[in-house]
Amino acid sequence: MNEQYGKPLKIPRTMSTQHPDNVHTPFFTENIELTGEDEVKEAYYVYSHLGCTEQMWDCEGKEVDNYVVKKLLSRYGDYFKEHHLGRDLFLTLRVPNPEIERTEAKILLETLGSIPRSYDVAHHFYNDTYAPIFEVILPMTTSFASIDNIYQYYCDFVIGQQYKRLGGRDITIAEWIGPFHPDKIRVIPLFEDKDGMLAADTILRRYFQDKDLDYQRVFLARSDPAVNYGQIGAVLLNKIALWRLHLLSEDTGIPVYPIIGAGSAPFRGNLRPDTVRRVTDEYAGAYTFTIQSAFKYDTNLEDAVSAIRYLEEREIPPAREIDDTYAISLIERYAAGYQKQIQSLAPLINRVAAYIPSRRKRKLHVGLFGYSRNMGGVSLPRAITVTAALYSIGIPPEVLGLSALTEKDREFVLENYRYVTEDLSDACRYLNPDSSFLPDEIKKILPDWIEIDPHPEHRTLSGQIEKAVTACQIDSVQDMIIRAGAIRKFLG
Repeated sequence: MNEQYGKPLKIPRTMSTQHPDNVHTPFFTENIELTGEDEVKEAYYVYSHLGCTEQMWDCEGKEVDNYVVKKLLSRYGDYFKEHHLGRDLFLTLRVPNPEIERTEAKILLETLGSIPRSYDVAHHFYNDTYAPIFEVILPMTTSFASIDNIYQYYCDFVIGQQYKRLGGRDITIAEWIGPFHPDKIRVIPLFEDKDGMLAADTILRRYFQDKDLDYQRVFLARSDPAVNYGQIGAVLLNKIALWRLHLLSEDTGIPVYPIIGAGSAPFRGNLRPDTVRRVTDEYAGAYTFTIQSAFKYDTNLEDAVSAIRYLEEREIPPAREIDDTYAISLIERYAAGYQKQIQSLAPLINRVAAYIPSRRKRKLHVGLFGYSRNMGGVSLPRAITVTAALYSIGIPPEVLGLSALTEKDREFVLENYRYVTEDLSDACRYLNPDSSFLPDEIKKILPDWIEIDPHPEHRTLSGQIEKAVTACQIDSVQDMIIRAGAIRKFLG
């Protein structure tokens, strides 16, 4: 058996991802949009310079590079001799979900089939039995079967094929081309919608039943729930899931290590070098946090390195209990108000979205509703683009839906969402109170939550962007969007 599978030496506490939420491009590329080869350099950079222990490698929505392990070990051999891939550092594949991404479905099989080849490369390089890749992330998980299918396919058809005989002769595939390792893989479910997040503990409990697991990682989305259910809805869903997973771990005796997919925008998690302490306190029980592109490329390098070191070395507080019955009813009321307001803004969001610059040379993972999401009969872009568009016109999406909360709801939020006022204050630095599209009910209720103090230059830019887009004077729109993003230190 692969040593790492049954013997966890280290669970990563920071996971670098390829989310394109950055304004600035990294120094190691001349391209405005990172290419596949740039992403190999990026993986080396986040290990060697930033101190992340894990890189998520996205195998969705692009021509898959199944040779990333070979490229890393051959190009940066001296570094990886000292920092063992699969023992000290980790590369985790994000695979397509064949139940939802039908056109990408067979990429899943190619990706799973590449894992033993990566093992052979690392075995030759290190002369030991640590697998460089032994975990995969399954997005949009909705059931036990969707996780188990990945696990069983790998065991039965990737590893199992080595025992087949060729042409009725005695020789097996393993005897012909060599044995296949690792024997098993770990599957990390990524829960992205309300039903999935609320059922995460139930789904995992069933997954545990026929497996001898010494631990399980689970990924909780933060961006897609925000776009679908609003800022407060996303935070409360994460807190409910964290608490229920804590209870699952206590009940089964299997340690569960949650991952939170936080970005730099308050709407997408508010995880920046200067907020790591409060974000980790907010999401008590979360073990791993994502380090997305704005965190890596729109902040001071020393600050980023120091913050990542803190994330890697911090004590992990246990999840906090939450009244999930009341929280779920609150989420439903709040989400209805939020969705009504964002639907009214959808035409404007889609117009602005056309000018949001791309930061990766290909489409990334598709998200909950594919490359666009449908909500109440209107389509919206992906989470980063929605967030960038709304900030660019001076309407931070965090403020939407607040008017749907009762006084009792507000008290519950203040009690259970510890840093809600800080997050709203951070977001409203980029509010344009003069926006003609800002709902009147939001203008009335915001002072009950925070003191409004907009950034003067961003306020001016957002007004100019709104005016240019509505008047179809588009020549300088993208430049202004980039300038506004540079002030925020994130695109979306």
